[in-house]
Order: sequence, then structure tokens, then C-alpha cells
Amino acid sequence: MRDLWYQYTEDIVALKGISLDIKEGDFVAVIGQNGSGKTTLVKHFNGLHKPTRGQVFVDGQDTQSLPVGELARTVGYVFQNPDHQIFSATTRDEITFGPRNLGLEGDELEERIEEALVYFGLTEYAESPPAVLGFGIRRKISIAAVYSMRPRVFVLDEPTTGLDWKSAMGLMRIIQAMNEKGHTIILVTHDMKIVCEFARSSLVLRDGQVLVYDDTRTVFKHSEILKETQIEPPQITELAKKMTSFGMPDDVLTVDEFHATYTNRRRR
Repeated sequence: MRDLWYQYTEDIVALKGISLDIKEGDFVAVIGQNGSGKTTLVKHFNGLHKPTRGQVFVDGQDTQSLPVGELARTVGYVFQNPDHQIFSATTRDEITFGPRNLGLEGDELEERIEEALVYFGLTEYAESPPAVLGFGIRRKISIAAVYSMRPRVFVLDEPTTGLDWKSAMGLMRIIQAMNEKGHTIILVTHDMKIVCEFARSSLVLRDGQVLVYDDTRTVFKHSEILKETQIEPPQITELAKKMTSFGMPDDVLTVDEFHATYTNRRRR
């Protein structure tokens, strides 16, 4: 992104001069208050929005001149509400739609469908109408439908909203595995525990501007900046900061890190 501005109307300016690079293969969390510009920003990555001013480049190509269908080969976008994305009569049909529209057919098409069904644990629901399935399953279907197109970049807007913690963690493990296979992950979320557990980098927005963009551990050291955006670090992070006088580092992000550090110090 180079000096990216976006206006919905003359009076509503959603993004204000954003310039930054997202590295291939990174796992980036986009965080900030409601109305900070998170969804507006990520919709530029696959052309759902076009810059009012400035430029967005994906894989070296200016998105201004590329249709959404062409960008979808590189950047897959998963909407916050799966019901805004799913429309087919069966799970199999939903997963088939994307790659078929990319021109795939025959054995290659079938291979992608079966891979997506297995990878997301959806084989038993292949012939079921998504509308009768639970929210968590519909969420997996929406991601699997994008996965079958094999984009190198996944943009996921609040993928764990509406899920219990166990379901959310199960889904995030799948997304983490996608990242480990080489996919770039861009995650919009309000859940700071998810951010600290999975995201290597974090981008903090406020009022359409970037406040900080760095590795996640560094971002959560910026206590004053996070307060400005009403972002509360996980409780375990706050506890660790209060225990620095006992030898606890001030950049603990997860319970596992806290436990490992505490255990190691006791052994000494």
C-alpha cells in the first residue's frame, strides 16, 4: 500500500494515507476499534474496494486495473458472516463453485474438492445443504470454498465470531496449518487472545490510520497506544507485566509462555 486513501462519501473518509508492506508468508492480525477501518482496508487486497487515492499492489500488480475475479486467484477473502458468502444447495457445490469459475474441470477439479472436504473435516457434510448445518460448520465451509481456489493469500474477517473457545481454537489451528504450508494469512479480529496465540505481526488502526505495525510481541509492549484504541491485552500479559520484579519478562503473550517461564525460574 502506498498512500492509500478511501472515501465512502465526501464526509466519510475511512482510510487516510496508509503506506505499508505485508510480507509473503506472514501471519498478520489487523486490530482496532469498530470503525477504525479494518474491513475497509482488507477489502482493498482483493479489489472489493479500489483506492480513492494512492495504490495497492498485490504480487507486484496494481489492483486498480485488475478485476476481482483475477485477484481472487491470488487473494481469497472470507467474509465475517458465512451466510453472506454461502449460496449453493450442498457443501460440495459450494466448494466446487470457485475453482470451476477459475476454469478447472475433470480430475483437477475433483482433486481440489476432495482435498478441501478432507482438510476441513467436511466429508460427512458433502451432500448436506449448508443452511441446515451449525454455524461453526458453515464457517468451515466458507473457508473451504476459498481454500479450494488455492490462493496464496487468505483474508479472514472475524473468523471466530460466534464460536465457542474450543471451536475457535480448532478453526485457528487449521488456519495456522495453512500458514505453515506457505499461505499468507491476514486476520481481522477483536480477540486479543487469538492475536497473541497465532499472529506473528500485528497492525493497529485508529480512525483510518496506522498507529503501529510490528511483530506482535513488540506491538503489545505499546501499552499507551493500545489504550488509545481501547484494546486490552490478554490478562496473562497484564499479569506478567505486574510480576517483572519477580523476574517475569514484560512481553509474555500466552499462558503457555507464562507457565514455561515460571517453571524454568523455579528450577533455577
